[in-house]
Amino acid sequence: MKILHRLAKLFAILAGLLMTLITLMTCASLMGRNFLEMSLTGDFELTGVATGAAIAMFMPYCQAKRGNIIVDFFTAQLNPAKQGLLDRFGALLLALLFALLAWRTALGGLNSYDTNTESQILGFPLWTVYAVMVPAFVLTAVIGLGQTLFGLEAGDTDVDADEVHA
Repeated sequence: MKILHRLAKLFAILAGLLMTLITLMTCASLMGRNFLEMSLTGDFELTGVATGAAIAMFMPYCQAKRGNIIVDFFTAQLNPAKQGLLDRFGALLLALLFALLAWRTALGGLNSYDTNTESQILGFPLWTVYAVMVPAFVLTAVIGLGQTLFGLEAGDTDVDADEVHA
């Protein structure tokens, strides 16, 4: 599980860098538009595709750190063993969902590649966004499966068990 956590952290760092670049590009475009009467053409297109890719790349880290929302109103009174069983079941459902997302996103990316789908203004090839999203979804699914099989704390030394069900 440690290698999965390291990959998840790498994906999150890359996503953070991507979001930083998009933020800098947006600032440059706004400053150019307001002070120099010129802006970057297609900046909103790049913002959209990069943000979508970044969100997908943050998902593995979110699952590895158990950052997804857990509604434990009805299960808070259960003993820890039953809570652990339900948490593993939730991780399994998440793994299945992200495996489905990875599969469908891969098919969408292949279709986008085959049809040469591009953004309207810049002509940016949209299949590249799918190509970034698929590995992130696969990694999220594998992390969820690992949490199902080995427990949610396996390999995650930064999460305190009391913190999870607080």
